Amino acid sequence: MTEVPIQEAERRFAELARRAEEGETVVVTRDGHPVIDLVPHRRARRGLDFEAVERFKSRHGIARIVQDLPADFDAPLSEEVLGLSSFEA
Repeated sequence: MTEVPIQEAERRFAELARRAEEGETVVVTRDGHPVIDLVPHRRARRGLDFEAVERFKSRHGIARIVQDLPADFDAPLSEEVLGLSSFEA
Protein backbone atom coordinates (compact mmCIF):
# COMPACT_ATOMS: atom_id res chain seq x y z
CA MET A 1 0.00 0.00 0.00
CA THR A 2 1.26 3.44 -0.94
CA GLU A 3 0.07 6.76 0.50
CA VAL A 4 0.25 9.82 -1.73
CA PRO A 5 -0.85 13.42 -0.99
CA ILE A 6 -3.62 14.58 -3.31
CA GLN A 7 -1.46 17.25 -4.96
CA GLU A 8 1.17 14.64 -5.84
CA ALA A 9 -1.52 12.21 -7.01
CA GLU A 10 -2.74 14.82 -9.51
CA ARG A 11 0.72 15.00 -11.07
CA ARG A 12 1.32 11.22 -11.01
CA PHE A 13 -2.18 9.97 -11.82
CA ALA A 14 -1.23 7.81 -14.83
CA GLU A 15 1.56 6.11 -12.86
CA LEU A 16 -0.66 5.55 -9.81
CA ALA A 17 -3.46 4.15 -12.00
CA ARG A 18 -0.97 1.68 -13.53
CA ARG A 19 0.14 0.59 -10.05
CA ALA A 20 -3.49 0.06 -9.05
CA GLU A 21 -4.05 -1.99 -12.22
CA GLU A 22 -1.16 -4.19 -11.13
CA GLY A 23 -2.92 -4.88 -7.81
CA GLU A 24 -1.43 -2.27 -5.49
CA THR A 25 -3.69 -0.14 -3.32
CA VAL A 26 -2.83 3.55 -3.50
CA VAL A 27 -4.30 5.71 -0.74
CA VAL A 28 -4.70 9.37 -1.69
CA THR A 29 -4.55 11.69 1.32
CA ARG A 30 -5.48 15.28 2.10
CA ASP A 31 -3.77 16.88 5.11
CA GLY A 32 -2.52 13.42 6.09
CA HIS A 33 -6.01 11.86 6.17
CA PRO A 34 -7.12 9.20 3.67
CA VAL A 35 -9.55 10.54 1.06
CA ILE A 36 -9.78 7.85 -1.62
CA ASP A 37 -8.29 4.46 -2.46
CA LEU A 38 -7.14 3.62 -5.96
CA VAL A 39 -7.71 -0.11 -6.39
CA PRO A 40 -8.04 -2.45 -9.38
CA HIS A 41 -11.45 -2.39 -11.04
CA ARG A 42 -13.65 -5.45 -10.51
CA ARG A 43 -16.67 -6.20 -12.65
CA ALA A 44 -19.92 -6.30 -10.72
CA ARG A 45 -21.30 -9.79 -10.37
CA ARG A 46 -24.88 -10.44 -11.23
CA GLY A 47 -26.91 -13.26 -9.79
CA LEU A 48 -25.87 -16.15 -7.64
CA ASP A 49 -22.46 -17.77 -7.84
CA PHE A 50 -23.53 -21.42 -7.87
CA GLU A 51 -19.93 -22.60 -8.07
CA ALA A 52 -19.17 -20.76 -4.82
CA VAL A 53 -22.19 -22.41 -3.18
CA GLU A 54 -20.95 -25.84 -4.26
CA ARG A 55 -17.43 -25.09 -2.94
CA PHE A 56 -18.92 -23.95 0.40
CA LYS A 57 -21.05 -27.10 0.69
CA SER A 58 -18.10 -29.32 -0.15
CA ARG A 59 -15.76 -27.56 2.29
CA HIS A 60 -18.27 -27.87 5.16
CA GLY A 61 -19.59 -31.36 4.35
CA ILE A 62 -23.10 -30.12 3.51
CA ALA A 63 -25.09 -32.29 1.14
CA ARG A 64 -28.12 -30.01 0.78
CA ILE A 65 -28.76 -26.44 1.90
CA VAL A 66 -32.50 -26.98 2.55
CA GLN A 67 -33.07 -30.36 4.18
CA ASP A 68 -36.85 -30.24 4.52
CA LEU A 69 -39.46 -27.74 3.42
CA PRO A 70 -42.85 -28.15 5.12
CA ALA A 71 -45.92 -27.94 2.90
CA ASP A 72 -47.26 -25.00 4.96
CA PHE A 73 -44.02 -22.99 5.05
CA ASP A 74 -45.80 -19.94 3.60
CA ALA A 75 -48.94 -20.16 5.76
CA PRO A 76 -49.75 -17.10 7.88
CA LEU A 77 -48.30 -17.17 11.39
CA SER A 78 -50.64 -17.55 14.34
CA GLU A 79 -51.34 -14.62 16.69
CA GLU A 80 -49.59 -16.56 19.43
CA VAL A 81 -46.40 -16.85 17.37
CA LEU A 82 -46.60 -13.17 16.41
CA GLY A 83 -47.06 -12.21 20.05
CA LEU A 84 -50.33 -10.43 19.40
CA SER A 85 -52.21 -12.20 22.19
CA SER A 86 -50.10 -10.36 24.81
CA PHE A 87 -51.50 -6.98 23.60
CA GLU A 88 -55.13 -7.85 24.23
CA ALA A 89 -56.84 -6.12 27.14
